[in-house]
Amino acid sequence: MATVSGLFDDYHDASQAVRELHAAGIANADISLVTADLGAAEAPKPSHTAADVAGGVEAGAGAGVVLGGAGGLLAGVGLLTIPGIGPAIAGGWLLATAVGAAAGAVLGGAGGGIIGALIAGGVPENHAHVYSEGLRRGGTLVTVKTEDAKVDQARAILDDNDAIDVSERKAAYEGEGWRGFDETAAPLTTTKQASRDGAVRPSM
Repeated sequence: MATVSGLFDDYHDASQAVRELHAAGIANADISLVTADLGAAEAPKPSHTAADVAGGVEAGAGAGVVLGGAGGLLAGVGLLTIPGIGPAIAGGWLLATAVGAAAGAVLGGAGGGIIGALIAGGVPENHAHVYSEGLRRGGTLVTVKTEDAKVDQARAILDDNDAIDVSERKAAYEGEGWRGFDETAAPLTTTKQASRDGAVRPSM
């Protein structure tokens, strides 16, 4: 199995990509979506913190979360608080990994949090930092596990729906002094802080 990911500035583009991935025959259980765009869902106010997880909150908790567009195509949807990002909505296989990492697990040779969760899911570390910063700024990440024969198709679906170019976005972030995702940084407070066309906000 291979892991293919795409970061989107617009949640609607990400949800369309999820629908097309599903139509291409990729199983619900192999598609994951994480978004810091809380406007994408009608959800209860509380979110799960690391303390909640340590107390036994299970992946998929937060019943009643309705994720627009792609919700029915994901294996469970829940709310959680990700260090350095803040409240986020997640669905699919990455939710369980992210919840576990939020409790401080050491995954894939990296520290816990979203970086560790992504690396454990097969995302290269340098990409994981860009994806995490993108999430911090209000973006949406779609991550797919698929057999090698469908890797090119999955990547094309993500690209065709306006997934960002990771190298270009990394260069744009670094042009503002960014040196990597910092999970100890204060989360951005607005609902949507997506960065578009290189107009990015520096890491706080």
